[in-house]
Amino acid sequence: VQLVESGGGLVQAGGSLRLSCTTSPRTYSNNCIGWFRQAPDKQREGVAAISTDGGSTDYAGSVGGRFTISKDNTGNTLSLQMNSLKPEDTAIYYCAASRFWWLVTRPSEYDFWGQGTQVTVS
Repeated sequence: VQLVESGGGLVQAGGSLRLSCTTSPRTYSNNCIGWFRQAPDKQREGVAAISTDGGSTDYAGSVGGRFTISKDNTGNTLSLQMNSLKPEDTAIYYCAASRFWWLVTRPSEYDFWGQGTQVTVS
């Protein structure tokens, strides 16, 4: 299972970024997929997750109302729209796929990980 993130970069506080995660159509359709982040000297934490049918989503309290996870219509790409970014959002962001099809949020429930993309908010 391969997941490839893109869209990270440097942005000023209050700005926006859109991250993308590209995977296989099979993973896109059959596995719960989530976004996680890890800041220096901190544990990896869940940011957002979406169920296989896109009907259920979950967000960390720190990003609720600012971030939106979605599935596009290509059949293999998911997005994380990040608005009103804060310096504390600075981290490496990872896309991951779970072995479960239902909505799960803990890192231990995810088996496949992308290489990560850096997001820096100044």
